Amino acid sequence: MTLKEKAEDLYSMIGQGQLLDAFEKYYAEDVVMTEPMGTREGKVACRSYEEQFLNNIEEFHGLEVKAITSDEEAGVVIHETAMDVTFKDGNRVHMEQAGVQRWKDGQIVHERFYYSNN
Repeated sequence: MTLKEKAEDLYSMIGQGQLLDAFEKYYAEDVVMTEPMGTREGKVACRSYEEQFLNNIEEFHGLEVKAITSDEEAGVVIHETAMDVTFKDGNRVHMEQAGVQRWKDGQIVHERFYYSNN
């Protein structure tokens, strides 16, 4: 399976409500995740952040994968996605982001997300 195919599977799982299963399958123990709001290091810390995010969601309306491309030799995948969710506070949000994943031994070791935090 190519890295692009793995990333497509990852986002397919997320779209089916299996974010934590996808996280366990595709993220390395020493993963580093960076976004405009900060950086988390290690699978435990990153998973905890994802669990907190999920715990704040009242309803998941959908995920759109706009683009995925890869440089298989360099171990890099770039993705662009949009997500529509309603949070428990009643606020419905359409979120768009792009991300760069660095893969090693079939797992993501670093992921940086780019989005507007407005």
